[in-house]
Amino acid sequence: MIQQAEALIPTKWGNFRMLAFSDKPNDWMPHLALIYENTNMEGAVLTRIHSECITGDLFGSRRCDCGEQLYSAMELAAREGGIVIYLRQEGRGIGIINKLKAYNLQDLGLSTVDANLHLGLQVDARDYHIAIDILKALNITKVRLLTNNPDKIEVFDRSGIQLVDRVPLVIAPHAENRGYLQTKREEMGHLF
Repeated sequence: MIQQAEALIPTKWGNFRMLAFSDKPNDWMPHLALIYENTNMEGAVLTRIHSECITGDLFGSRRCDCGEQLYSAMELAAREGGIVIYLRQEGRGIGIINKLKAYNLQDLGLSTVDANLHLGLQVDARDYHIAIDILKALNITKVRLLTNNPDKIEVFDRSGIQLVDRVPLVIAPHAENRGYLQTKREEMGHLF
């Protein structure tokens, strides 16, 4: 994973440097790192590993808590100094087309886990080692990980990057995502 480009991105939370990482210089969907200005990269860096969710991040879908998690992470990174790693792994790695098919199955009563399995897909096909590669490229050696996902915690085992602390990222549930959050807790072991 090589840094291909960098630019200043002013946001409503303040200024972030956005870095694009890919093995190919012309990759149109690189992974991204957003680093808040003046973040101390030598201490334990507040870090959010966030997988792309077009429906939640971009369109504000209330079926999940993804967009709310992203914006909370951006706010916390700005408040405390930190980094958001944005992995291009839509729909837990199944892509937007399969995600929309899974949504239709969820509307028929299947959980998010059962919908993926019904489609012959993995429950979660994401690869968090990509985030480790990005952190290493940034020379980050210690993190405070902003997550509820035990898989993201586990990827730090034997990574060479010290996981100093897990910082919960709890979003208040609402009617449209209550079942989704319950499935994440009960079937995927998320820590709420």
